[in-house]
Amino acid sequence: MIHREGYSLIVGATIILGALSWFVCFLGAPMWLQGFVYLLSSVVWVLIVQFFRNPGRTTPKNPKHVIAPADGKVVVIEEVEETEFFKDRRLQVSIFMSPLNVHLNRYPVGGNVEYVKYHPGLYLVAWHPKSSTENERTTVVVKTQAGQQVLFRQIAGALARRIKYYCKPGDIAEQGSEMGFIKFGSRVDVFLPLGTKINAKLNEVVKGGESIIAEFTA
Repeated sequence: MIHREGYSLIVGATIILGALSWFVCFLGAPMWLQGFVYLLSSVVWVLIVQFFRNPGRTTPKNPKHVIAPADGKVVVIEEVEETEFFKDRRLQVSIFMSPLNVHLNRYPVGGNVEYVKYHPGLYLVAWHPKSSTENERTTVVVKTQAGQQVLFRQIAGALARRIKYYCKPGDIAEQGSEMGFIKFGSRVDVFLPLGTKINAKLNEVVKGGESIIAEFTA
């Protein structure tokens, strides 16, 4: 299944790559060159299509669990000062998405969307320590029915040049459902209350909408 964010790009790539292949043939280029262009066009097309894939996921919904908001590798687990919304100490879990990962982002918890803010910014590599505060990003805070507030942040990377988010303050967030999409390499940070049990491990590969990365203890 292909995500809707990829429709226009896939159609455009199909037209351009198809026209390039036809042009090479029309010019009567050597067979080896025609074959190379056909192969290259096919590889590029497949890479673009796979980037926008949207595999079905079954979320193990539980109000005590925090679900991975994205596919990728866990690159940060640490206690930090969150300066935008909470302005206090929080546990941060960061997931890095390579261009080969699924780039659909999901709600890690269910509840009420309390805060949404888009920040224009830089395009540092997604694993850079300052990417969380200086890159283009969108911050979302969801308050669960039990009163826990979870902040998660979509962060653009060196290749990612477009962040899409589908929520606004007042929306009802369903755990595991779509909340946004980041194109071409990026990162998602999750900020949790101190005392939350972290299940994820550094360098662990997690699946968005399925992997349980943390549990509330109160």
